[in-house]
Amino acid sequence: MLAALGVCAVVAVVLVWDVVAPELKPQLARWRAHLATGWGEEVAAYDPGRERRAEQRARELLRSCVDEEDWEMYRDLGFLRVWGSDGSGTGAGHGVAPYAYLIYPHKPIVAYVPRSSRLLSEYCVDFPDHERPFGSGRLPPSDDVLAKWMALTADERRLIENANLHLAGRQLDPDVVRSDIAALSRWERERQRRRDASSLPAT
Repeated sequence: MLAALGVCAVVAVVLVWDVVAPELKPQLARWRAHLATGWGEEVAAYDPGRERRAEQRARELLRSCVDEEDWEMYRDLGFLRVWGSDGSGTGAGHGVAPYAYLIYPHKPIVAYVPRSSRLLSEYCVDFPDHERPFGSGRLPPSDDVLAKWMALTADERRLIENANLHLAGRQLDPDVVRSDIAALSRWERERQRRRDASSLPAT
């Protein structure tokens, strides 16, 4: 009995398909053509060099906004260091401030103690790019760094209060961050050595 019902069901499906297939096939063909056309237009409109050019412009803008030392730091190391407030509302700098920040592109801002390299916390902030028609809505890496730098140097307290606070190591590997801090120290010593050498009188 069940076998007979199964055979009947199969026959019914075949008969129904024979009836509706002539009408469905043109619709399926139009649907596939529409998808292919839409995809083709997107591919044609998408410029693979868009992100590279946007990042180049972002680097030029960052270079025009920060001082020479900060630009060279970012160019050579891939991150920026911003000194924390010394209590007077301005960044102390030059190793005087009790804490500082490392700004990475598309990563949390890391607070640390320069004298001991002790990591304090991570601050997650986001600056989306709402004007990009394709791909990720994130800013180019250098624009992201510049946005964090501007926000942090303009109003440190406000940025920190609005950021998502996490303990150090939540998103960034502490060993990698400490390695970056050590690399920054070596970079500063080498830069100072070159500056001192260039200031010596010629013999």
